[in-house]
Amino acid sequence: MSFLNKLGIGIGVGSETSRDISRPALSSARARTPGGTAAAAGTGPARAPDPRESARVSNGLKEFLWNLDGLGRGTLLDLGPAWQTTLSFFIERGFRVSSEDILRGWKAFLMEEEARLREDAAARESLDMTANGRAKRFLAENLQYPRASFDAVLLWDLLDYLEPVLVKQIVATLTELLRPGGVVFAMFHSKKPEGFQRYRVADSNTLQMISTAMLCPAQKVYQNREIQDLFGRFRTMKSFVGRDQLRETLFIK
Repeated sequence: MSFLNKLGIGIGVGSETSRDISRPALSSARARTPGGTAAAAGTGPARAPDPRESARVSNGLKEFLWNLDGLGRGTLLDLGPAWQTTLSFFIERGFRVSSEDILRGWKAFLMEEEARLREDAAARESLDMTANGRAKRFLAENLQYPRASFDAVLLWDLLDYLEPVLVKQIVATLTELLRPGGVVFAMFHSKKPEGFQRYRVADSNTLQMISTAMLCPAQKVYQNREIQDLFGRFRTMKSFVGRDQLRETLFIK
């Protein structure tokens, strides 16, 4: 059994092979320009309204924006898909926005590794196939920005879908990428989700939730103490618990 099967991730889906769907003109993680991804507002393809879309009042988003109020020309990293509505919302408020769909990139990375192991006998002998080894190789080509590049990060609920070892390394990386006083907006499921959804910003206190095909199965349900430990280098944590089994959490560095 391949490690993709062990993680519950299917292979052979041609539409998931792109490492970075938000920047179709770029072919690799190394080609990205930190902080400059979405400043032009509109590099992504136009999206038709999705009938599976629903709205969610978000106190966490409202608090996130309150913490950024008065910042002026700040910088924001969105770790989900490059939705035009989200990009426009922040760009109109003076932010320089970078977008990097980490979850899609993770699935593409795993598929590439699976193919490499099938075709390259030397790789099967030399690659460190532990969770820690995979995480290091993934981050060697992703989240490649200078230290203290961002004032804010939209992390969404992606930590629930990544291997715990990778989660720790991503949080450590994001901590270095944030400036002092920087804010992370994250979401955590209180139990393993039955479906999969993406998020985009509709207005200052509303998120649109788009049900879509699952990229990666949920890996872990984080308890409050585990979340505090992950973000232990942040000075403030504030949570908002919803009736839909989603907990919105802000972390201030």
